[in-house]
Amino acid sequence: MLFQASAILIALIGLSVLVNVVSQLVANRQGNNPPLVFHYFPIIGSTVSYGKHPLKFFEECRQKYGNVFTFILVGRRVTVYLGAQGNNFVLNGKQSELSAEDVYSRLTTPVFGSGVIFDCETSKFLQQKKFIKFGLSQPALESYVRIIAKEATDFFKTYHDFNVKEKSKTGILEVTSAMAELTIYTASSCLQGAEVRQQFSSGGSRIANLYHDLDMGFTPINFFLPSWVPLPRNHRRDVAQREMTRFYTDIITKRRLHELQKTKTSATAENAEAKDMIWNLMRNSTYKDGSKLSDRDIAHIMIALLLGGHHSSSAVIAFSILSLASNPVIQEELYEEQVRELGDGELTYDKLQRLKLHANVIKETLRLYNPIHSIMRLARKPLLVPVREDNNDSHARQLLIPQGDILLASPAFSARDGSYFSNPLKWDPHRWEGNDAIHYNDDDDSLGKGANSPYLPFGGGRHRCIGEKFAYIQLGVILAIFVKSFRVTAIDKSDGSLLEIDYSSLFSRPQWPGKVAWERRPCQA
Repeated sequence: MLFQASAILIALIGLSVLVNVVSQLVANRQGNNPPLVFHYFPIIGSTVSYGKHPLKFFEECRQKYGNVFTFILVGRRVTVYLGAQGNNFVLNGKQSELSAEDVYSRLTTPVFGSGVIFDCETSKFLQQKKFIKFGLSQPALESYVRIIAKEATDFFKTYHDFNVKEKSKTGILEVTSAMAELTIYTASSCLQGAEVRQQFSSGGSRIANLYHDLDMGFTPINFFLPSWVPLPRNHRRDVAQREMTRFYTDIITKRRLHELQKTKTSATAENAEAKDMIWNLMRNSTYKDGSKLSDRDIAHIMIALLLGGHHSSSAVIAFSILSLASNPVIQEELYEEQVRELGDGELTYDKLQRLKLHANVIKETLRLYNPIHSIMRLARKPLLVPVREDNNDSHARQLLIPQGDILLASPAFSARDGSYFSNPLKWDPHRWEGNDAIHYNDDDDSLGKGANSPYLPFGGGRHRCIGEKFAYIQLGVILAIFVKSFRVTAIDKSDGSLLEIDYSSLFSRPQWPGKVAWERRPCQA
């Protein structure tokens, strides 16, 4: 009986594979849909190839099918549109045609909470972004430089990899873990308020554990599974979300109570308070219809900011340090730039702007190691995509993308494209001193409205990342303090080749362990 059952199962699998292959051959010969990436097994499709190395998968598919193609990802049709035109088509598409909410809500809502970000109408979400902008004003950004500098300086003095022995002058640093810890301190210190930052300082903090459980909710499989699927990590995610919401609402309640207890003569004291993001959202959060953010919604936005202000930054600064370890010449150029431009004075916002090579190191790392390899939208209606053949407009044809397809753009892929960047797989911060700086400067505000560029490290269109200015400050300050403090050398490879990337999470990061040998600079010894 067991043998018969096995034989029947094998026959059914074989039949499904045969039907799947024949249907692909027929589909690719008919109509004007994008070509379908060949795969043997239905539902699974190209999930494994895409999941292991998405950028390599995109390149192999482009060589076979061109810049527009469709593949099967856990039973869903995903249509990829590569290049600068693809970035613009997907990221700057009309809300009535392309929806981010329909893709990301099932992933973000259980983690952030209901009523905010992708769990509300787009018009409401855009107003929420404006509320957050009040807390990212120019004066606030300028004040963050000193805060981040102090956090980084203290961290490098106390982190265990720098203190294996008393007064250690050399050692080994696991970069990825260290930068993940440092960036959660800097993000919470600047954006979250003293109450939150203090929680992360205490050893074995419950908040740190809750953050970890929320973070585990950002697993790629949750893109395709209902949020209620009873996985152990989903249960821990839901418990953590409720507790974190309660943690923030308790802070807000205490602050409101404190305000009620103030006397009229305490106005000066209020002006002296640290105006963190919670303070800002409590005061500058009135919608156009006159309603205000509820305390629960403020809590949910704060959870989103906590996770959003950490993931990408920790990966980028880790990639930067690992790249510098294989590029000692650039490393010393950075140090000399600091000596020349800053002297012995305190690092400030204005002084940070003088560090051009530091900024270019961050730009180049974002180009080559963008933590977000895929940006997706759901097609709410059938869409026509013009595709040029041989770069000749007279040979242009239109492909039809069916309603319900997920559209995917990859600025991470286009930023590695040799048709836009010379020697694209080489980490070279000096490229931003030449033509690349002229043609692909992401500081151009016009890119926030359009997205017709191969270099979009923070996305584009209406969903361009609101925290990019903070990210540049956070990354720039940490890099400056690190280079001032240490000289690092690669352990595993020193030939300047590409670093290995871990794609197992929603946000790509350096392959663990990413270790470097460090030497304390003489002035820091």
